[in-house]
Amino acid sequence: MEFRKDLDKRPSYDVVEKLWRIKINANECNLNLPPLVEERVMSRFSSVAFNRYPNEEYDSLRDQIAKNFGVYREQIVIGAGSSEIIEKIFYIFGGNSNNKIVYPTPSFSMYKIYAQAAECDSIPFKLNEDFSLDIQKFIETVNDSHANLAVVCNPNNPTGNGMKIEQIKILAENIKCPLLIDEAYIEFYGETASGLLKDFPNLMIARTFSKAYGLAGARVGYLITSKEIAAMVERAYMPYHMNVLSIVTADIVYQMRSEFVPRIQMMIAERKRMASQLKKLPGFKVFPSVTNFLLVKYPFAKELNRRFEERGIGVRSFGNAPGLENCLRISMGMREENDIWFDVAETFSDEISMQHPELDTEGMDL
Repeated sequence: MEFRKDLDKRPSYDVVEKLWRIKINANECNLNLPPLVEERVMSRFSSVAFNRYPNEEYDSLRDQIAKNFGVYREQIVIGAGSSEIIEKIFYIFGGNSNNKIVYPTPSFSMYKIYAQAAECDSIPFKLNEDFSLDIQKFIETVNDSHANLAVVCNPNNPTGNGMKIEQIKILAENIKCPLLIDEAYIEFYGETASGLLKDFPNLMIARTFSKAYGLAGARVGYLITSKEIAAMVERAYMPYHMNVLSIVTADIVYQMRSEFVPRIQMMIAERKRMASQLKKLPGFKVFPSVTNFLLVKYPFAKELNRRFEERGIGVRSFGNAPGLENCLRISMGMREENDIWFDVAETFSDEISMQHPELDTEGMDL
């Protein structure tokens, strides 16, 4: 059998999961739908025409999102999570090795994979030591390389930090190619670049229902951009690419998104609480976060991760990944879950501190 050239060399994204007692490794919401929203969704399912392709439902969700952002329906594209939308954007601006896509690193690991799938030249741009983006150097890299697309994740995953709108505006004003802002975690931050869309037709904003709205299992995301770019993204999709169950669920969730505000605030409060707790542990460096997760650097991160696994707790360990050596990403769970994993971390820290008294907390948080 002859498979597509170099397919076996393409890195994969491991999605195989264990049955974790506490699952805080994928930045998911650890709560299911609010009862009132679930009731509305189940009621809506009773009137779904399963024998028909999704047409009106798709446009209904687009109309609702467009109205909220003050744009036209034709500026909205719905996809299976923001990840699929980003993959399609890489596809339409890629196509050959002469086309270049610039993105920060460390950032969303799928950018590199999508660039390879799009058969284009990917140019990772290294973030500063504190994971901030050097705006001027990024602009120079994009323009000097004659890039076809520039990508910025804001807030950034897995580092957790966010950029100000003024910084995004500088990028949009000076970058000479389309600019994609990946806003998967924006509901936890609030500083969206959506207000810049009217002034910059080269700007794209990708969002998801997976994080703040707890629809990771439904796979729904959306893109807001110019009519021209949206039309080309739509061309990259097959007909009826979204299933009706996911669309109507997302439609109701978006209508009732105010129901999710308390849980979003709860996750923000838990992030702040756990950051404060972790900073007290010797040797722990806790990076600033405006998301629903924390990035922690610890000299014994690999050993701590093994302890977590022994206790049935799943966190994201980056091992020796460039720029993320000895780092763990910990999603915020329920308060009780957070107390459990912190107790494990604190006990482990006490054991290590006995063996390594040189560890202290001075200068360990940024």
